[in-house]
Amino acid sequence: MSRSTRTLAALCGSALLFTAACGTESDVPESAGGDATPEEGAECAGADGEYLIGMSQANVAEPYRQQMDDDIEAAAAEVDQFEVVFADAAQDNAKQVADVENFLTQGIDLLIISPNEAAPLTAVVERAYNEGIPVIVLDRKIESDAYTQFIGADNTEIGRAAGEYVATELLPDGGTVAELKGLPGSTPAQERADGFREGIAANPGIEIVAEGVGDWLREKGQSQFEAILQANQDIDVVYAHNDPMAEGAYLAAQAAGRETEMRFIGIDALPIPSGGIKAVEEGRLSATFVYPTGGKEAIATAQQILVECADVEKEQILDTELITQENAAEVYARNATQ
Repeated sequence: MSRSTRTLAALCGSALLFTAACGTESDVPESAGGDATPEEGAECAGADGEYLIGMSQANVAEPYRQQMDDDIEAAAAEVDQFEVVFADAAQDNAKQVADVENFLTQGIDLLIISPNEAAPLTAVVERAYNEGIPVIVLDRKIESDAYTQFIGADNTEIGRAAGEYVATELLPDGGTVAELKGLPGSTPAQERADGFREGIAANPGIEIVAEGVGDWLREKGQSQFEAILQANQDIDVVYAHNDPMAEGAYLAAQAAGRETEMRFIGIDALPIPSGGIKAVEEGRLSATFVYPTGGKEAIATAQQILVECADVEKEQILDTELITQENAAEVYARNATQ
C-alpha cells in the first residue's frame, strides 16, 4: 500500500474543523495529549492511493456492534482504494488498547474506534492521532478531543426523549421505573441515564425504584432483572439502555409470569429480524429509539479525508426516531437490512 498516505494523515488530522451542534467554525482544540502537527509541504495522494483502515470494535457480542462492523464492511467494499481490518476487543479494555497498538504497527492510514470505555482508551487514541493518523471515534466517546471526527447520536437527548415518553405517554399519572444500564464506563450509559432523569423530571410522580447493570448484553440484562423482580413487587416500566437488555428483562418477567404487569422500552432499533423494531411490532417492547450504527457514515468520512483530501467537521451527530407500534412496520420496511 502507498505510504504517501501517512503524510496525508498528518495533513488531514490537523485541518480546520467545524462543530456540528452549533455550525460555527473553530480550530481543532488542543488535546490533553498534544497537537497533531502536519508535515510541511505534505501532499495528498487522494484517489491514486491505497489505504488500510483499522476498525477497533468494543465487542461483537452485541447485535448492534456486529451490525456496525457489517455496515462498515459493506460501505468500504464500494470504495476501491480501501481495505479494512477489524479487531474485536470482547469488552476488554486492555485488549482494545493492544488492538489499536497492533494497528499502528501494521501501518494503518486511518483508525475507526468504538471504545469499550472512555478513560482506558483515551491515551492510545491520542497516540494514534498525535502520530498524524486520522481518527474517527464512533458511537462512544473518549476523555479527550484528540480525534478527527466523532460520529454518533446524541445519547443525552435520546435518554431525555425516553424519559419524556415515559412521563407523558406510559406513566402520565406517575409510577415506578426499573432501569437497566449499559457498561458503566461507557459514555452512552452515562448520558442515557442522565438524559432519562431530565426527561422524567417534569412528572414528580415517577420514581426509579431499581437499577441494574446489564453491560449491554441480553443475558446479563435478564439475570439482573430476575434479581430486581424478586426485590420489587411494583414495577410499571422497564427502561433499558439498549434493546437486548430490554428483551432480557422481558424474558425474565415472562418466566416469572409478570410480563403483563409492566412495559418495556429500549434503544437501538436495529432494522433486522432480531432487532428492536420487530420487538416493538411484535409487542414485547412498547417503544425503542433509533440509534444508528454510523458505519456507513464512518466510511464516507474516511473517503472524504483519504480519497477526496477534504476537511471534515469535528462532530457528525446522527438522527434518532421514536418507534412505537404505530410506526414500527413502516420504519422496518424503510430501513430493513437486506
